[in-house]
This record gives sequence, structure tokens and C-alpha cells, in this order.
Amino acid sequence: MKKLKFLFVSILATATLAACGGGDAPELQMGTGSTGGTYYPLGQEMATVMNDNVDVEGFNVSAVASGASVENLAKIGRGEFQLGMTVHLPALDAANGEADFADGAIDNFGFMGHIYPEVMQVVTTEGTGITSIADLAGKKVAIGPPGSGTQSAAKLILEAYGIQDGDYEALEEGFGDAAGRLQDGQLDASFGLLGLPAGNIIDISTQRDVVILPIEGEALDYIEANSGYAGYEIPTDAYDFLDAPVMTVTAYAVLVGSTDEISEDLGYDIVKALYENAASISHQQGTHLTIENVLNGSDGLPMHPGAEKYFREIGILN
Repeated sequence: MKKLKFLFVSILATATLAACGGGDAPELQMGTGSTGGTYYPLGQEMATVMNDNVDVEGFNVSAVASGASVENLAKIGRGEFQLGMTVHLPALDAANGEADFADGAIDNFGFMGHIYPEVMQVVTTEGTGITSIADLAGKKVAIGPPGSGTQSAAKLILEAYGIQDGDYEALEEGFGDAAGRLQDGQLDASFGLLGLPAGNIIDISTQRDVVILPIEGEALDYIEANSGYAGYEIPTDAYDFLDAPVMTVTAYAVLVGSTDEISEDLGYDIVKALYENAASISHQQGTHLTIENVLNGSDGLPMHPGAEKYFREIGILN
């Protein structure tokens, strides 16, 4: 009887390990961003598409509010998230052990697809008298949550204009909260790495005269030389309040997934389900979730084996 009991316990332990380790655990957490930004509402719709179209028993993805890029990558590294939305540049830093990840690279994640182009929008109102990023010295400025791509980019942009930490009063909060403060006159400016157009900016413009500060000249050259951000012109028709294009910088929002906890087969199912059914997403940035765009932002990043399998199957990878 003792031998039978030991055998039963061993089989049960083995089954438990098989279910929890190695990969097809169907209950997944996807890190998004702050509730007032683009990632969270878009991430909820992406999760719905996955849940409706991945045919794996018990499969469920929950979109979780977070500090966005850096936090999502770090939590995938620690096994707390299985999926995450991130700007592709922090993901490169995570893979290479640089910048926010200088203490150690994250080696258990892979690229799973492009989401949308992220456009830096540095927003103020006419009443502040601010006309340039150089004017932000000594001002109250929202730079994005700790661990977000927005904050990393904001600090680089300010540095390009000769403004260092301590030269301004920094508020580390998401753009949704910052938009409310701008509208109420409690904040001088806010950085937002957002989709274009951004609903929060449109909302502010119904109450205030909005100004988007340009990133140009030597500052733009500095940013391009010291990061993967590229110059981008916000067209005049992006917002009703613009009367001329505004130069800024852009990067890509991408989806990444754990290679420890999402197997090749499950990763394949997730990517196939998302990109073949993304037309059901109503969020305005959902229009960028297409097969034509799917590899944007993948350069230099490790690829999840499930995503790679799907991309080869549809002929966009050799």
C-alpha cells in the first residue's frame, strides 16, 4: 500500500508540474498600461479577440492595467505576466540588457506582432505661454508612469533640450490623469507616447486651446543619434486645432510573450487568432493590427517560436 501511495503521489506531482510548467497554461495575464492611455482599452479588446478565437480548453487572457512597457517586460521576466504590450525600444533594451535593464537582460520573451505606431505628443495649452520644450525648465510636467516607454522617451527628449532631472517638477502619471490636470490648469505640460489621434487630447481641446510642442532641429538629431526613435510629422488633419504639421518622434507598440509560459503551439494559436480576427476591434488603433504591418518593430528582437511558425506559414518570413 505504501508503494502504491508513493506512486500515486509521484504521478500527481508530475501531472501538476506538467500543467504549470512548460507552457500551455490557459490562464494568461497581459500587461497593458494606465487606464487613461491607449494600451489599456486597446489591450482589453485584443484580449477579447484572443478569448473568442483561441480554441484551447480553459484559455483566457486578462488585460491588466500596469505601468506599461518596462514594467510589462520585467514582469514577463519574473513570470508574473505571460503577455505584454510595449514600445519596441524598451523591448530591445530588455533583450540587450541596456538602459532600464542594465542590471540584467530579459531572455524569456519573444516578439508576437506589431500593434500600432506610437507618436510622441508633448502637450500644453496656450494659457501657459509655453511654445518650446526648452520652456519646460522650472515647470510642472507629467512624464509618464515609472517603467513606461513614455517616461524613458520624455527624459531623453528633455535631455536633448538641455533639461535634466531636477530642472522641472516631474509628475509620474499616465496621460489620462495628466489630461485632466492640463484641462484644470494644474499642470503645465504632459508627454504622451500615444496613438494618433489621441482621444484624451481631443477631449482637452474641447475645453482649452491645445498646443503640441515640436521636436526638431539639433534636438531631433540628438534623439535619433541616441535612440531608435525616428522623426515623424504629425499631419495638420490629425487634429482640428492644428493649423500646420508638427514634427515629433515615433516608435512602434508591439506585443511580446513569455517563451517560458507560452508554448510554440499556444503562441501560434494566439497570433493567428489575433491577426486574423483583428477587424472586430473597434478602438481606432486597432486598424493597424494587420498582416501587412505585423512585422513592424520586430528588427533586433527575439521572436516567439509560435509567432515565427505562423509568420512562416503565411509567407512573410523566409
